[in-house]
Amino acid sequence: MKIGFFDSGIGGATIFKEAIRKFPANYYYFADTLNMPYGTKEKEEVKKFAFKASEKLIQKGCKIIVVACNTATSAAISDLRREYKDIIFIGTEPGIKPAIDSCKDKKVIVTGTTITVYGEKLKKLIDRLNAKEKVELLALDKLVKFAENINTDNNEVVSYIKEEFKKYDLKDYSSVVLGCTHFPIYKEVFEEVLPKNIKIIDSCEGVVNNLITKAKSLDFESKESLKINLILSKYDNEFISNFKKIIKIDNVNVI
Repeated sequence: MKIGFFDSGIGGATIFKEAIRKFPANYYYFADTLNMPYGTKEKEEVKKFAFKASEKLIQKGCKIIVVACNTATSAAISDLRREYKDIIFIGTEPGIKPAIDSCKDKKVIVTGTTITVYGEKLKKLIDRLNAKEKVELLALDKLVKFAENINTDNNEVVSYIKEEFKKYDLKDYSSVVLGCTHFPIYKEVFEEVLPKNIKIIDSCEGVVNNLITKAKSLDFESKESLKINLILSKYDNEFISNFKKIIKIDNVNVI
């Protein structure tokens, strides 16, 4: 079995590295380097990119595709599932449920791109959890641009995060949800900048566990050696180098 991942760029690698560690298989990762980032684009445009990415992975024989991008999940996953009924699509969405389950009498801040935090999919999730009064939404689009360059000066990232959180009295909050797959690249910066009472939550573990469950439902057991194929919509040496840094593997077949 071949398993596909796609994202606008480097963010999905934060989930991908957990997947390859827990479940060796033949993987294809498509990075839409030509059109990144997705978070500041219109929903219909993101949907178009998501379909093109999925088509490339399906052509490679992928039966499971992880939409390793919160923005693309919000914009396109329902339509992808309707169009490709023989393909299992696994989306990524902010880890609001574990944040709400542990928040007690405090609130939760959910971060993401503009499309994600103000999208219909997230609104429905918050409504389903009856959590409207407990959730504050914060778009951090600029952080995606920082994350696409692993060598970005962390001082600039620290300043940006501090500025964006200035409007909150953080003693009233229990956690911050990293609702974009790019954001865990800076998880340690969030932990450094925000008070110790704030728990930082991402969705990597839940997505990977879902992937393993779906793979096993197709009677696929991970018995083969790990293979990593990287597809770029625009060739970029720096991206390839950064991708290898995040997943901590050099043996990557670039297509």
